Amino acid sequence: MIDLHSHLLPAVDDGARTAGESLAVLERFAEQGVTVVACTPHLDASRAAEAPVAEHARLRAELQARAPKSITLVAGFEIQLDLPGADLTDPALHLGGSTAALVEFAGMTVPPNATRELYRLRQSGIIPVLAHPERYRGVTRAGVEEWRGVGAVMQVDTAMLFGRAPICRFARGLLEHGLADCLASDNHGDRRSLVAAWRWLEELGAIEQAKALTTTNPARLLASEIVLPVEPIPEAEEGMLARLRDLITGRS
Repeated sequence: MIDLHSHLLPAVDDGARTAGESLAVLERFAEQGVTVVACTPHLDASRAAEAPVAEHARLRAELQARAPKSITLVAGFEIQLDLPGADLTDPALHLGGSTAALVEFAGMTVPPNATRELYRLRQSGIIPVLAHPERYRGVTRAGVEEWRGVGAVMQVDTAMLFGRAPICRFARGLLEHGLADCLASDNHGDRRSLVAAWRWLEELGAIEQAKALTTTNPARLLASEIVLPVEPIPEAEEGMLARLRDLITGRS
């Protein structure tokens, strides 16, 4: 599996505070079958020209030297689109130096120019990978369809799949309607991972979707390739979701 969204560079944002925390996560990821992790610290688009690329590369190399041998760490940022029209074409800002860039809307709210900005990024040669579309205030399924229509990729957070809140039902609905392109943990030095989502999809009999969401499409993005469509998944029963919630919280 490939995790394209994590905050594991120690003490650079609101993610892992120490290298020890980061390594504990990476060791657990390795046991769960994750082979590639993108380290994506927060970055404002308005400060893209000042991105601490070299410093983050140093931190990532130090972490890689101590990480399980089966895991490869790749570069990236989670870029907050606080400045419409910002130049984000530098490959150093992208996921693993590809043409895919992980982006998010400012203020966790859908901006009026959302579709226009995602289209602009795509036309500039970037594949915009929108982090956690399910979490933005004002998001609608029609909006997600529109964003995908202009070439944006939808990255759903795995932890959002198992709750009871409307935001969680919306996240599951994206998968049930074939509107999610990839899954990621958005791990901040905690227990979030891809494995719970994999097991959930496995129980649903959606193995091909699990492969596409956690391996095939993330690999294609790292190779600067367009993602493949993911078939809709069946609706999950509450009992199954409860078991997966226990997995995430450590009660099983």
